[in-house]
Amino acid sequence: MKHNRILNTTALLISLILGSTISNASGPGTKEVFVDGIKVIFKQTPKDVISVRIFVKGGNANISAEQQGLENFAFSLAAESGTTKRDKGKFSTDCEKIGTEISGGSTYDYGTLNLNCIKAFWNESWELFAEAVNTPAFDEKEFELMKGNLIAGAKQNESDPDQHLINIAMESVFSGRSYSKIPEGTSATIEKITLKDLKDHYQKAICKSRIVIVVVGNVNQDELMAKVKASFAKMPQGTPSTVEPRVQITKPGVFIEDRDIATNYLIGVMSAPGMGTPEGIPMRIGMNILHDRFFVELRTKRSLSYAPAARYNANSISNPYNSIYISTLDPKQSIEVMTEEINKVKKEGFSEKELTDKKQSFLTRYYMGQETSSAQSMTLGLNELGGTWKNAENFTADVNKANLKEINTTFAKYTGAIRWTYLGKKDAVNEEDFKQTWKGNVLQSPY
Repeated sequence: MKHNRILNTTALLISLILGSTISNASGPGTKEVFVDGIKVIFKQTPKDVISVRIFVKGGNANISAEQQGLENFAFSLAAESGTTKRDKGKFSTDCEKIGTEISGGSTYDYGTLNLNCIKAFWNESWELFAEAVNTPAFDEKEFELMKGNLIAGAKQNESDPDQHLINIAMESVFSGRSYSKIPEGTSATIEKITLKDLKDHYQKAICKSRIVIVVVGNVNQDELMAKVKASFAKMPQGTPSTVEPRVQITKPGVFIEDRDIATNYLIGVMSAPGMGTPEGIPMRIGMNILHDRFFVELRTKRSLSYAPAARYNANSISNPYNSIYISTLDPKQSIEVMTEEINKVKKEGFSEKELTDKKQSFLTRYYMGQETSSAQSMTLGLNELGGTWKNAENFTADVNKANLKEINTTFAKYTGAIRWTYLGKKDAVNEEDFKQTWKGNVLQSPY
């Protein structure tokens, strides 16, 4: 078909831009090897900017609710506070001289320690990175400085409506699970974290049983394997991170937080298939089309919001979910229109034209977002955590073969119950506005 030829041509042109094979899982561009028990995913490209990421499995599952923000704090401090061989000043200067960037952090499902450097200083950059990973200084002064910054950032997030909405939604929907914890922590939890807490957690988290190393760039494979072996062979085996059962959203619900603000904020969370499952791509495409419909109905036609949204959260690994979002002056009408649009899709399905148009723009946007080595290493790592890195290499083929029946069936399967979270004027809504679900083709109340 003509549109398939367009899609394949687009993917080919972008593959030339990226300097790698993007549609062949067994192509020469990407390989996996094991070095002393550590899995290394290596993508050879002509790019002279090299990206290295150590993914640490677990994320929030590795910490308690009372220690929210602990892993993010530990990884950030390890990457930025210098090493036992070089204090913060010398470490930063040595990095800046050769254009090397080293960073760390943690989120819901994983933490990362990252290196971005240029080919000309690959050896020097790796040496700095290995030092930061193996012998972080955890300096008391730097600890106190970063702690103050993190507390200030947490307080800012608590006052920012969009970020606070996300945090209370995750706490409400995934209560008692790792997704209910805030990766960056709250001002209260960060305040209680000690330097010893960071050191103890870091020592436990950085181990062979939890890490995957992803490298993208113009690097010799044998040289890379030698560096990994020399730097990390003595890393302890450790224990695997906790694996939680998934939260299945089968009943609708609502959490309302009253706040006297000019604009009201809403997010609805639904279950979703895993990124690496056969339903992952159809779900992702379906939510992208719904996003377009929301834009037309909520912004263009009714002027209810500047930026309504619908998305499949591709970064969610252990608890994949879909979300719909709006900030609006008229929450009642917004809820009604959003649920009507979802119900319309469940009744009539998306159209063939919508699918054809979406595939073209979807692939173009996706691969334009993969131009940098850093973006490619992140994508490979996320796909590996969600199943296998080969899903990233198969992305074009999987999008091309997704058909309308699969997309409509998958969409209907996972949009049967919405857990709403509302932040705004309480008298602008009531709980009855949110008590909606779908059975068959009829919008009904389950209460």
